[in-house]
Amino acid sequence: MIKKTFYLLLFLVFLSTNSYSAGSDSTTKVKSDYSKAVTLIKAAKKYEKKGKIEKANKRYEKAQALLIKSNKKKPLQADTLNYLGFTTRKLGDFENGEKYYLLGLEIDPNHVGINEYLGELYVVTNRLDLAKERLKVLESCNCEEYTELKEIIDGTKQSKY
Repeated sequence: MIKKTFYLLLFLVFLSTNSYSAGSDSTTKVKSDYSKAVTLIKAAKKYEKKGKIEKANKRYEKAQALLIKSNKKKPLQADTLNYLGFTTRKLGDFENGEKYYLLGLEIDPNHVGINEYLGELYVVTNRLDLAKERLKVLESCNCEEYTELKEIIDGTKQSKY
């Protein structure tokens, strides 16, 4: 009897996790606001590299709006705060960009993206000592974020704020 009950429960769990209905595709996923924002940011970076700043800024604005929605649904996620800081900074609001980064660091002090981008913000706002502190945090990560920030601090690479 216990064996039958176990198999029945197992079967019901399987049905509930793999429900199918006519006309629906079980592989279709709805992208989150965060995922949509990341896609927009990638597109904006490409436009920025091509010198199409107006198109880039439109993508950053849309991404920022989606990230704000995402942050309301799931507050205090370091990755979301990182991109909120990034889009805000890219749109020229360094003060609020810094606030997002610092809030993200309270959650995850070793977040490589936040440390790199905050370091870039510090370089652009002429606070090299603080940028070097961010670089020091990244020193042992063996990651491209360290190299990118080091090149910006050393002046061998330009930051597009």
